[in-house]
Amino acid sequence: MWSDALLSLERAHLLRLAVWGGSSVLLGTLVLAWLATRDSRSPLLQHFAIQTAAWGAVDLTICAWGWRGLALRDLDSATSLVNFLWLNVGLDAGYAGVGLTLALCSWRFTRRLGGVGAGIGIIVQGLALAVLDLVVLAQIAAARAA
Repeated sequence: MWSDALLSLERAHLLRLAVWGGSSVLLGTLVLAWLATRDSRSPLLQHFAIQTAAWGAVDLTICAWGWRGLALRDLDSATSLVNFLWLNVGLDAGYAGVGLTLALCSWRFTRRLGGVGAGIGIIVQGLALAVLDLVVLAQIAAARAA
């Protein structure tokens, strides 16, 4: 696979991540603003929105950091990228597992909806990040095979 093709795939991946991160920040902020205008409280929705906005901000930070490091890669560097993406897939699945644990334990033991909302927010972010990483891994595999 040519390094310029890999650079293009990596750039597209960072752009998708930036769109996801920006959308998450926007959605989380809009939900929090909407909740602030209401008379009633929704801990589930509030904590879901906080997780959504916070994870989006982290995603945008990762994109900015990754964008600065974009460069043509040699074989060792390309292999490191693929290994790093697989590590991220594992971490993303772990985030979703932690979110599931938080949501289930919050509901089962304390009946606190804030913990359930935060857990659901973490699940959504972890699964979305795993999908984004798996997409670029599939694209890299297809480009290698071509």
